Amino acid sequence: MGTRYILAWFLMAGIIFPSAGPAAVTGADNPLAFTPGDNGEYRFDTGVLRGVLRPDGKSRGLSSVVHVPSGTRLDRGVGIVSHYRVFTAGKRYGPAAWSWPGTAQLRADGTVRTTWPATPDRPFEMTALYRWADPQTLDVETTVTAREDLSDFESFLASYFDEAFPSPYVSVQPPGGEIRLSFLLGEKSLGDWLMFTTNGSGHYGLIRDGRWTIEPHPVEWTILPRLAGPLCFRRGRDHELTVILMATDCFAVAMPYEGEAHYSLYLSLFGHHVKAGKTATASTRFVVASNVTDRQVRRLYHRYTKQMRLDRRRGRESR
Repeated sequence: MGTRYILAWFLMAGIIFPSAGPAAVTGADNPLAFTPGDNGEYRFDTGVLRGVLRPDGKSRGLSSVVHVPSGTRLDRGVGIVSHYRVFTAGKRYGPAAWSWPGTAQLRADGTVRTTWPATPDRPFEMTALYRWADPQTLDVETTVTAREDLSDFESFLASYFDEAFPSPYVSVQPPGGEIRLSFLLGEKSLGDWLMFTTNGSGHYGLIRDGRWTIEPHPVEWTILPRLAGPLCFRRGRDHELTVILMATDCFAVAMPYEGEAHYSLYLSLFGHHVKAGKTATASTRFVVASNVTDRQVRRLYHRYTKQMRLDRRRGRESR
């Protein structure tokens, strides 16, 4: 029995793998490596998830994603963890990063890096590094390098799921000052398009600076300043599968109400100034879990944030 199918058996049994970090995805026989496909695509089959990165060579994240043990299709539309709208204060850089010309490179460790170079009307370079941390967990590292001062820079990361995942949840701080993360269902009573911020009213000005009124497809957000951490998920109809997103350097989480036809989740990365010549990086984790409880989702998030803190500390110490 191959390595990836042994891993799939454990996932079917409800075992959640702790992420081993980058060291887990090196080596010539790496079952978590991306492999070249046709037309600039990169394929993956971790034993738990199968699909393509950069369908038809376009920068649209993961597509045709199937949960192998159950046969469930996860994505729809323009894919999962795709770089959509990009802003600075009151300015939008084209309809979407999907349409920007860029290049992709399959690296020796099996990861893929996409690069969007700076242009005269886009004064920054942006890159995205895709790495499987374990058979059910993808890490995406988004980096921007400013060629001139970028005011309130934002990269809006979009994920569009199949209608089998109708129920969106977001982490909120429970009333009474409790520390434990709680989860709120995005019900229609809250509004049509919901945005939860990490800094309450501190981010109102950024969100309301005109960036979301720019065509095409302007959005009027209902801003709900209750976000406890950049963590959200969608549960399947029978709760057997849950798709989870979490991030660092993320100032807002957004979603439509439960059952709305986009079946999407969004992460607003960065949300701060980047000075000319400087670089900023935001990390995102996408997890697919079977029969996961709210408590286990919290554990996955706390494990992730702890790992990110350790990685940043190691990075500072190595300079």
